[in-house]
Amino acid sequence: MSLTDLTIQAFLDKTAGNEPVPGGGSISALCGALAASLAEMVTRLTIGRKKYADVEERMQELSARFATLRQEMARYIDRDAEAYDRVFQAFKLPKETDEEKELRHQAIQQATKHAAQIPMEVAHAAAEAMPFIAEVARHGNANAVTDACVAIMCARNAVLGALLNVRINLSSIDDEAFANDMAAEACRLELEAVEMEKEILHYVKEKIK
Repeated sequence: MSLTDLTIQAFLDKTAGNEPVPGGGSISALCGALAASLAEMVTRLTIGRKKYADVEERMQELSARFATLRQEMARYIDRDAEAYDRVFQAFKLPKETDEEKELRHQAIQQATKHAAQIPMEVAHAAAEAMPFIAEVARHGNANAVTDACVAIMCARNAVLGALLNVRINLSSIDDEAFANDMAAEACRLELEAVEMEKEILHYVKEKIK
C-alpha cells in the first residue's frame, strides 16, 4: 500500500515504528505537500472575494500551481521510501567473489546516487515554491496570512530536511564531481530557503502585531 493511502493516524504509527521508512526524506516531502496545501487554501480563500478582485486571476494561477505541487510532493513521500529500499537491497547482494563484490559496490553506488537525487528534487520543488507562497502571503486574503506563513515554514522544513538526506548520501558516493556539485547546490538552496522564510516571517509579524 502507498504511504499516501494511509490514514493520518496509521502514517504516524508507521513513522513511529521500528522500520526505517517512512523516514526523514518522506517526512520532508510531506512538509512540502502540506506547504502546497496551505498555500492553495489561502488562494481559494482569496478567489471570489470582491476585496481581492484585482488579484483574482493571479490567485487562480497560483492555486493551480500549488495543486500540482501538492500532488507532486505526495508522490515523493513514496519515492523517497523506494529510494531507500533500493540502497538496502543493493547492500544485500552477494559478495563472495571479487566479481560479486564489484557488482555489489557499483549497485550500491548507483542506488546511493539515486537516493541523493530524490531528496534534491524535493528540495528544488519546495524552494521554487517559496516565492509563490510569499506572494500569497503578501497579496492573498489577509485573514489567512498566518496560514501562508505556516506554509512557508513547512516549505523551508521540506528544503532543509530533504537536503540533510542529500548530504548523508553524498558522504558514501565515490564520484567526487557528482558529490561536489550536489553539495554546492545544497548550500545554495539552504541559504535561499532560510532567507525567504526569514523575510516572510518578518513581514507577517509586522502585519499582525
